[in-house]
Amino acid sequence: MPATKGPSDPSEPSPPPSPGAADTTGPTGPTGPTDAAEVAAQAALSLRGLSTELTARVSQLLEAMRSVGSGFELHVTLDRIAQTAAELADARYAAIGVIDQEGEGLSDLVTYGLTEVERKRIGDLPDGRRGLLGALIHDPEPLLLADLTADPRSCGLPPDHPPMCTFLGVPIRVEGEVFGNLYLTEKRGGGEFSESDLHMVRVLAVEAGIAIGNARIYEAGWQRERWIDGSVAVTTELLSGGDAEDALQVVAEQARRLADAQSGLVLLPTEDRGLEVVAVSSDRPAGMLGTVIRADSLVVEQLLAGEAVFIDDSATDPRMVTDLAARHGPSMLLPLKSGDRVLGTLATPRAPGARQFTQIERTLAAQFAAQAALALVLAEAQRDRERLAVFEDRDRIARDLHDLVIQRLFATGMMLESAERKCEMPEVRDKIGQAVDELDATIQEVRTAIFALQQGPAEAPSGLRTRVLREVGTAAVPLGFQPSATFVGPVDATVGELTGKNLIAALREALSNAFRHAQATRIEVVVDSSVKLADGRSGVRLTVADDGSGIPVGGRRSGLKNLARRAESLGGRSWYGPGVGEDGGGTTVVWEAPR
Repeated sequence: MPATKGPSDPSEPSPPPSPGAADTTGPTGPTGPTDAAEVAAQAALSLRGLSTELTARVSQLLEAMRSVGSGFELHVTLDRIAQTAAELADARYAAIGVIDQEGEGLSDLVTYGLTEVERKRIGDLPDGRRGLLGALIHDPEPLLLADLTADPRSCGLPPDHPPMCTFLGVPIRVEGEVFGNLYLTEKRGGGEFSESDLHMVRVLAVEAGIAIGNARIYEAGWQRERWIDGSVAVTTELLSGGDAEDALQVVAEQARRLADAQSGLVLLPTEDRGLEVVAVSSDRPAGMLGTVIRADSLVVEQLLAGEAVFIDDSATDPRMVTDLAARHGPSMLLPLKSGDRVLGTLATPRAPGARQFTQIERTLAAQFAAQAALALVLAEAQRDRERLAVFEDRDRIARDLHDLVIQRLFATGMMLESAERKCEMPEVRDKIGQAVDELDATIQEVRTAIFALQQGPAEAPSGLRTRVLREVGTAAVPLGFQPSATFVGPVDATVGELTGKNLIAALREALSNAFRHAQATRIEVVVDSSVKLADGRSGVRLTVADDGSGIPVGGRRSGLKNLARRAESLGGRSWYGPGVGEDGGGTTVVWEAPR
């Protein structure tokens, strides 16, 4: 049978609208809802003049329309339309090709009738940029074919594809615009699709357009609600007063969840105008943290200028110059911009071969990035105020220690030395001399604590050993005792800046946990830069052991999870075990990463 277009005579009865739904067949799009009686009357008029064969199948058509119109989730709706159309026209296979935003190919292809084995055997489905599917995109008119392989527009079927001969295709319009095409192949029983089948499927396509429009509206509202909730969660978390790095981690985790992405990354500008990954949320974070996009990249130039960048395939796009690109497919790169200030970039790459981001997803993600940037600015200002209050309090404590505690200790030492000179018993003089030595050592430790309290962030030394000692000295004030610190290997010479920065953050977290939760009276800190990791690489290991109460059963593990996340993002690991208290009491936290 030769290829034929569907009837286009103006006198031909138009397909009936869905009961209770808006009429979307007019040239100006939706005309608003009508009552059930009016819709029923229109449907009755549209059915007049149908052939006897069509009239006999009206009940089947109405049932198909009812089935298509139920449900709100878009992809479920597309699955239902494909199945219903196949059953209505008695076709073995059905598919819906969703046209991409450029109108040049397919962004999605929903199939019915193929088994999982056949789908895997076929591999990648057609993209609609050539062949018969491409022709229907550029010429969206109903089409009947007795043999699709004989059509000059056909480019053949891929290897291992089930044989297909007869073909029926109709466009699906949503609010006057072509959303995609409905394809049916292989009429059961070996026959051809008839004009009656074409009429029925065209009517179903009108109802499908209404159902898809409703599903898109519902899904858009649902997505907006999710992104708004995510923005609220980020703002609440950032303003609750946590560490700056933890704040960036929250942004990465929320963005990954909301965008249904494989990874969530936050990048901050480097000194040479590049971008560095500083926060990672991923099931496979190894090697991501610390990755730098060079300043000469076109992507960096756009992002630092406050422009969003959307990538169809990270693995093949020449603008993606890092090793991470091969792991990902479609990606959104969004500037974290507040006013005229660009704080950094939020990246949400999906897995290779995943669907592209829709326009509404891009818009909502950009709004989320702007909200997250504003929350980061507010959180930064709040932390600055809190930091200033802490520095003022530390200055007061340092003055009190110097003016009161040290003076009293010094005076006590003078009194003991005077008593030692007057004492005639050698044993007593020795004891007094030991007490004086202890006081001298205590005065030196207090002076070290005063020095640590009076150091500002700009005065922080660059050596890892000194930074560890500073953290230990700073923790001595709230703890009420001085933790011990031991170093193994050339720590300053072998540990890189990225690993060192994360080691200090891990040390701070471990000391904070010991102070807040363990009620420890003894803490031992060991930094060993001579260890070998499980994979044979040279690494550095931080061990923080205390004699506190240990980790309660069922207690919170957020601090330990943070330690593990930091280590894993660098390709290392973290774990905990018994401490250094009597009978193994307390907790020992171990954190290690490549040097």
